[in-house]
Amino acid sequence: MKKLPCVLLVDDDQTANFLNASLLRRLEVAEQVLVAQEGAQALALLQEYCASADSTACPALVLLDISMPGMNGIEFLAAYQQLVPVQKRRCVVVVLTTSLHPRDVAQVHQFPVDGFLDKPLTPNKLNDLLKQHFQWELPAV
Repeated sequence: MKKLPCVLLVDDDQTANFLNASLLRRLEVAEQVLVAQEGAQALALLQEYCASADSTACPALVLLDISMPGMNGIEFLAAYQQLVPVQKRRCVVVVLTTSLHPRDVAQVHQFPVDGFLDKPLTPNKLNDLLKQHFQWELPAV
């Protein structure tokens, strides 16, 4: 079965990270799952894993929460736009949040995000995301 090389979860909620990572592993979506609990840590992981042009460990998918202490999701998106192209070239960024407040949604849409999902992440939501952005789907969803 086809797998993404890497998925980066960015959320301060340890339970959500555990559940999302477990879902990704159970459904065999990615070779590797990285977890960051705030935006600055996520940027550091992207810089580390996407440093070279031939890096196969670069996350293909970033699932980003909005409300986090430290650097929140909006601040991450602003900083992400400043990364050099080699560090963001292969990343599909999807906001995964409980914050559906119109102000937050409007702020997110100021940036070129690839999707906006409300929590929780489910097999069906994940399958739709994979079909839309990676042209493959999970078996038996």
